[in-house]
Amino acid sequence: MKKNIAQQVEKLVQPIADLYGFELVDVEYVKEAGIYYLRVIIDSEDGIGLDECEKVSRDLNPILDEKDMIEENYLLEVCSPGIDRILKRDHEYEKYSGKLVEVKLYANNDIVKGKHFEADLCGLEDDNIVLLYKGKELKLNRKEVAQVRLAVVF
Repeated sequence: MKKNIAQQVEKLVQPIADLYGFELVDVEYVKEAGIYYLRVIIDSEDGIGLDECEKVSRDLNPILDEKDMIEENYLLEVCSPGIDRILKRDHEYEKYSGKLVEVKLYANNDIVKGKHFEADLCGLEDDNIVLLYKGKELKLNRKEVAQVRLAVVF
């Protein structure tokens, strides 16, 4: 049901994102600490600030009220993906190729000696995430990978 809500909202918010020239990164409907959040994540080449989030929120709110598809009380949150963005869509793996990423696996991996490591992203190949780990190419099936996010380097 939660995934269905996120998919329905994605269809509603995509035209709004397109109108402003924003990339719709993701839509999540999650329960955190007893509160439901409808989280719309947007991005732009020029970056996303409070004004951009407000535009999307202001345009989306009346549509959500009209459709009335969510039974629970929820908070609408429109935000940017942040500097440590999670990579979710195929094109992001190509866009951020060459960047350092943090990878979390579902199970321990003998090559990386655990479930969490950093590597350079090379992209996607079929259903595999291609990485450069300690100077060697590493291919991981997407089913093995819980999360890939941009690493923050100071």
